[in-house]
Amino acid sequence: MSNKVLSIVIPSFNEAKTIHFILNKVKAVQLSDNLQKEIIIVNDCSTDNTEAAIHNYIDANKELNIIYYKHQHNLGKGAVLHTGIRKSTGDYLIIQDADLEYDPEEYNILLRPILTSHADVVYGSRFMGGKPHRILFFWHTLGNKFLTTLSNMFTNLNLTDMETCYKMFRGDIIRAIQLKENRFGFEPEITAKISRIIGIRIYKVGISYYGRTYMDGKK
Repeated sequence: MSNKVLSIVIPSFNEAKTIHFILNKVKAVQLSDNLQKEIIIVNDCSTDNTEAAIHNYIDANKELNIIYYKHQHNLGKGAVLHTGIRKSTGDYLIIQDADLEYDPEEYNILLRPILTSHADVVYGSRFMGGKPHRILFFWHTLGNKFLTTLSNMFTNLNLTDMETCYKMFRGDIIRAIQLKENRFGFEPEITAKISRIIGIRIYKVGISYYGRTYMDGKK
């Protein structure tokens, strides 16, 4: 059995109603090469019952390697990811939002280029491939493409989805990067900084996207 570990960093803020659903999906995934899971949940000072929901889940699933942290003040998604990345120990790392927009069953799609020694970082793109995508907001899509294009101009990459949640990293690479952006600037910051690493191998793969509406709880 492989001793290697995938760290799954889950930022959470007011996700009491859905956190157990996404954790069940993460639990059900059978990772390639028998990789083990390190599940790191960082609660950004939620004002609902997120903390109680997480503790209840941990108590009911003691066989899972779940590590829980809570910020005492709301610091923003970037700060949550900084905490999760800093506390991780896995050979590989992926970011998993606590909502239900991304499917953990696709971890192996992102892992494949890394496990076959072709890639160091893999971006999951919602805008390529034949995976299902819920049709939602035109202006969100246009804004995403604008930001991705702007990022590509500065980094000389040809990404199709810079803002994607699903980014898979070699653990040693992501933990060595000094990150500063505490809020939604995390995505362009991490992209810019990995693009400057000499010899870095960045891949992209098509993923599905089950977008939520504001009525569904999208923030």
